[in-house]
Order: sequence, then structure tokens, then C-alpha cells
Amino acid sequence: QVTPVESGGGLVQAGGSLRLSCAASGRTFSRPVMGWFRQAPGKEREFVANINWSGSRIYYADSVKGRFTISRDNAKNTVYLQMNSLKPEDTAVYSCAAAIAPSVVPDHYRDWGQGTQVTVSS
Repeated sequence: QVTPVESGGGLVQAGGSLRLSCAASGRTFSRPVMGWFRQAPGKEREFVANINWSGSRIYYADSVKGRFTISRDNAKNTVYLQMNSLKPEDTAVYSCAAAIAPSVVPDHYRDWGQGTQVTVSS
């Protein structure tokens, strides 16, 4: 059983920035794709961004493109999400997870963390 741990969330005003981290204690897949997802109260889990092992393949949801940047440091078993120009609609619990291939579908991922709360005030 591997469970990533997310950190870096908090309360920020609209237009501000946060940097989230996702640290894994182990791996199910040898070179996993890592994805960030978010879930607001009463809503389904939503894809945010993913990145392959080498970092050469990155994909963002249209809602965050140009504002968020995903990156990874495999030596630290850590994935990051830099969030700039935050909007109130970005408010959600942000979670990371692993997949065997790039995907925007939550069911294709496993080893979910507990998530970190991001709240953007208007």
C-alpha cells in the first residue's frame, strides 16, 4: 500500500499563488504518470494536470492552463503544482495519484493521497 502525502495548501486571496507538493512513500508502477485532481464540495473530482516520468509529456485542464505548472523530482519521489493567478473557483481539495499511462480519468489512477485544502477568497 502506497499513500502519497499532499501539502502546501492554505488560504490565499484571488490573484495569489500557492505551491503544492505530493510526496510518495512507494510506487505501484515503475515509472508512473502522476496526476493532480481537485474536488469542491458537492462536485465530482476534476482533472487538473498530469506529467509522465521524464517530464516530457504534460497536460493541463483548460480551466488552469497558463496559470498552473506541474513538475516532478523523481529523486525525491515528489510532484509539484505551482498555482498562480488563483481564482475563487480554484477552491477545492487537491489530491495527487498515479497511473500507468497518461489520462484525465480519475478511475485510471490509484494510490490517492488525503488531499490538501486550497481556499481562494474573493
